[in-house]
Amino acid sequence: MRRQVLLFISLASLCSVFGQVTYNIPEEMSRGSLVGNIAQDLGLEVKRLKAGKARIYGVNAEFIELNKERGVLLVKERIDREALCAQTTPCALHLQITLEDPIEFFSVTVEINDINDNAPSFKKDEMKFRISESAVIGAKFVLERAMDLDVGVNGLQGYSLKPTDNFHLKLQNQQDGSKKVEMVLQKHLDREAQDHLSLTLTATDGGDPQLSGTMRVDISVLDVNDNAPVFTQEVYKVTIIETALKSTILSTVSAVDADQGSNGKISYSITNTLDDVPAIFKIDEENGVVALSGNLDYEKAHHYEIHVQASDDGGLTDSCKIIVEVTDTNDNHPSINIMSKTNSISENSRQGTVVTIFNVEDPDSGDNGKVACNIEENMPFLMKTTSKKFFSLVSDSELDRETASQYNITVTCSDEGVPSLSSSVTLQISDVNDNAPVFERSSYEAYIVENNTPGLSIFTVKARDADWNQNARVSYILEDSSVNGVPVSSYVSVSADSGVIHAVRSFDYEQIKDFHFRVKAQDGGSPPLSSNVTVKVLIQDRNDNPPQVLYPVQTGGSLVAELVPRSADVSYLVTKVVAVDVDSGQNAWLSYKLQKATDRALFEVGLQNGEIRTIRQVTDKDAVKQRLTVIVEDNGQPSRSATVIVNVAVADSFPEVLSEFTDFTQDKEYNDNLTFYLVLALAVVSFLFITCLVVIISVKIYRWRQSHVMYHSNLPVIPYYPPRYSDTLGTGTLQHVYNYEVCRTTDSRKSDCKMGGAGSQNVLIMDPSSTGTMQRIQSEKNILDEPDSPLEHHGQRHLTLIPKFSVL
Repeated sequence: MRRQVLLFISLASLCSVFGQVTYNIPEEMSRGSLVGNIAQDLGLEVKRLKAGKARIYGVNAEFIELNKERGVLLVKERIDREALCAQTTPCALHLQITLEDPIEFFSVTVEINDINDNAPSFKKDEMKFRISESAVIGAKFVLERAMDLDVGVNGLQGYSLKPTDNFHLKLQNQQDGSKKVEMVLQKHLDREAQDHLSLTLTATDGGDPQLSGTMRVDISVLDVNDNAPVFTQEVYKVTIIETALKSTILSTVSAVDADQGSNGKISYSITNTLDDVPAIFKIDEENGVVALSGNLDYEKAHHYEIHVQASDDGGLTDSCKIIVEVTDTNDNHPSINIMSKTNSISENSRQGTVVTIFNVEDPDSGDNGKVACNIEENMPFLMKTTSKKFFSLVSDSELDRETASQYNITVTCSDEGVPSLSSSVTLQISDVNDNAPVFERSSYEAYIVENNTPGLSIFTVKARDADWNQNARVSYILEDSSVNGVPVSSYVSVSADSGVIHAVRSFDYEQIKDFHFRVKAQDGGSPPLSSNVTVKVLIQDRNDNPPQVLYPVQTGGSLVAELVPRSADVSYLVTKVVAVDVDSGQNAWLSYKLQKATDRALFEVGLQNGEIRTIRQVTDKDAVKQRLTVIVEDNGQPSRSATVIVNVAVADSFPEVLSEFTDFTQDKEYNDNLTFYLVLALAVVSFLFITCLVVIISVKIYRWRQSHVMYHSNLPVIPYYPPRYSDTLGTGTLQHVYNYEVCRTTDSRKSDCKMGGAGSQNVLIMDPSSTGTMQRIQSEKNILDEPDSPLEHHGQRHLTLIPKFSVL
């Protein structure tokens, strides 16, 4: 069948603010067919559609697509008006087009025009009637109505019944615009002449070309039943709420038949075939009670017409109509459709910035369909009504991401019914770099113990940025500066990510006590913001230096002795040990102890001041040569120490002690090698002992064997004396050999410790290379009496012996 497609396109004027355009197109257009030039009709440029990310919304948006490249609307899917709108006219698609940056909204209505693509049809191919031959002229028989899905002129227009020998067709207009089709007897039936009739009912529409549908009417002629059932009323009206439960009774129909017996027995049935009535309603065949068997929905159908037929066993019938009015209830929630949404908004956005546009639909009617929307109080946003069912959400005050990083906005839309419907919109506040990093403290102090390992972590600085993401990513930078003329970067380094300060070198407290520098914290914003903080590093002392003895000076080339007269009284100040420790604090607190002494009962050392004093009165029995070993300890953990040897000469004059100190060097060497000699002697003695033991045992065995072999012969024993035996046991001191060894320091006058004091000094310097011994001593004494002599100390007399020769 050839179809003619008519295309009607009309452009409506734009509405204020958002605008509206209406198009008319026929149904069944092929995919890709042009609907209209939306860009031209809305006065927009094609590039605006692209830049604004134009999108199309709507309940039936799947049928229409927007071509942003050409700025036109095209048919996306084939549109069947009958499937989309059924019998509703006009049939239209209500669409919305939104743009962003800035947000704009347009309404588009596409009306779908019907074409004659559906022929009238009957649900049944055949209807059967059993009609008595006694049926009176004018008896009416209701025929099934045809259904044409098309509307208007293309819809159902008329019926025809052939042949028309016994019956003619009668059409009655109904309130809903349909027609009641009745077959009216116009000539008596004669079962004996013809007991079966076959008629054809044809339904035609008004389209071009005209389409039609047929149904066969099969009539069986029954024997005499001259009274048909008659309903007590022709029309019944019922009102029922749409939420009524199943089995709810709507009404009871009643018909009477004057016949008796089986010809007067009436049965009821619903004759609707093309609509949903048989699925929703039911009737009791015997008593005519009409009840609800399905669910009602006011939004789908506001009223129903139930056609009820009463039949007796003779085949006579009558019909009535039940008109059911469905009342609306608030059984539908408002639906919120977000048409355009901004997921994030900058915190420096201006007041009145549009965040979201949405529309609200409520299929209920009357007050149940009236919708009002609002948001929570104390929110920096405002709800505005842009049109009847469209709303926009805009900012109402300045935003601060650091105060609130996001808002969970609950939009509540409610109708007059209960309960109301709500929807939530989560809005992120995008960050602006408006906060500089802030250190946790205004300044920092870090401590590190000296002699640290390079690379050791000293301290960690921490800064926080109230911004978010990249704007809050803090980097730490060591600012350029110098410490004692050296760049601070050679002392410390700062980790850019963590702010950990590392030592670049090993620090020495004795060289540097503290230093400071500045660290800058900079965020990752554009432009970046920064702040500074001062970090002071304090070097803590470690006990890494032993005490240093300044006096008496210890040298390997000379020997200094302090002179104590034999008339010295108790607490006589012999000398003072002077020592220093370059450490600090308790690491530099020094204490002095007497470790060894020739006569411990004669001298003592001051614990704190290092003064060596006599404990008792000096006597003639005391040895001239006294040797004291003093240990100097600091108070560190662990403590460090130094020892110093103090030689003291107990004598009233220099010649008296000269011979006593000539062997100091030998004593010193002897003491130094004592351990070695002891070990060597022990080894030699052990070896000799074992050797002698073996020899003795061997000799004993040998002699025992010889005594038995040689019959015990006796031999004289002649003692043996080595040559000069008598000389080896000579007595006397230094009879044959005289050894003198005197040492003198070469740097005794270069000592840093110079003690000055009043009173004369008596120093004995022994130089054996000189022939005039006493004269040389006197001259050295005069030299040492000078005030600048480094050996002067508290008016004490000391002796310096200088090695120059050896006498054999």
